[in-house]
This record gives sequence, structure tokens and C-alpha cells, in this order.
Amino acid sequence: MIVILSGTNRQGSNTRKVAGLVEQLHATAGAPTRLLDLTELPAECFTPAAYGEKPAGFRPFNDAVLAATGLVVVTPEYNGSFPGVLKYFIDLLEFPAAFDRRPVSFVGLAAGMWGAIRSVEQLQHIFGYRNAHVYPDRVFLPGIGGKFDAEGAFNDAEARTRLERQAAGFRDFAARLTGK
Repeated sequence: MIVILSGTNRQGSNTRKVAGLVEQLHATAGAPTRLLDLTELPAECFTPAAYGEKPAGFRPFNDAVLAATGLVVVTPEYNGSFPGVLKYFIDLLEFPAAFDRRPVSFVGLAAGMWGAIRSVEQLQHIFGYRNAHVYPDRVFLPGIGGKFDAEGAFNDAEARTRLERQAAGFRDFAARLTGK
């Protein structure tokens, strides 16, 4: 199962829209998928006690990551980095099993001209530290606000082609690494 992580808890975010598109690309190719949306993290996850004993509401998120044959992280860039909620989510996941030898790929999006390159590079350091197998074909989506039409559909054909190419390559990468 390919798990796609929408890396922000901002309601109505472009990150969620792109994560939905990435999920659709994998599912259309016949890959089982699951979308994890950080807007759905239960409030109980945000208490200081959650670092010690993980809340029951966090278990489905943790279990989905542990069951993943590959993880696609879709992240925005906020203030030159990735969202704090994404780091908190990573910190709550089971250590070291959550990322150890797990194939991971990244999609970055931003309003600015670099498409979240800083966010993705920072995440690559974290995932590398956690022994993930990082897929090298990253996709950056600059000027994200202009990539959706009035109905909210993704309208950048060139960027969609890059996302399709990344999705196909990542599925192959994950299958070779996991044998699944």
C-alpha cells in the first residue's frame, strides 16, 4: 500500500489537493493507496502526554505508516521550512520502525518560485537519519496558487506529467526494495 501524507493541518490547503491528485495517480495505476490527512489528527494527539503514551486516536495513523510499502510526503513550505505539525507527526510515529528501510518520496509546493525545495531538503535529512530509502526524483511545484482552475482542478499539464513520472518510478522503486 502506498501511503500519501498531506503534510499540513491547514483546512482547505493546496497541499491536500495535491495529495489527493497524487493518490489518484497511484490508484489509477492499480496501486492500493491510503491518504493520511493531518487535519484529521484528533485533538488528544496535541497534549504533552502524547509523547509518552500515544493516544488511541493516533493508532490508525501510526498503523498506516507501518503497513506502507511506500510513503509519499506532500509538503508545503511555511516560513522557509515544513509545517510544525508535520514534524510533530513524525515525532509521534513509532521509532525506529516507522521509517527504517521504508521507501519515501517527496512532493513540495509553495507560493514562491522554488516550490518548497527547502522543506523537502530538510525532510530528506530527517528521513535519512531515520534510515528511510529516499527516492531521488523529487517534484517541486512553485506558484502553487496558479495551478488550480476555478473549480479546484489541477491545471498544470507539465507538472502533472512530472507527478505521473514520479509516481510510476516510485512504485517501481518501492516494489524493488520491499519485494511487494
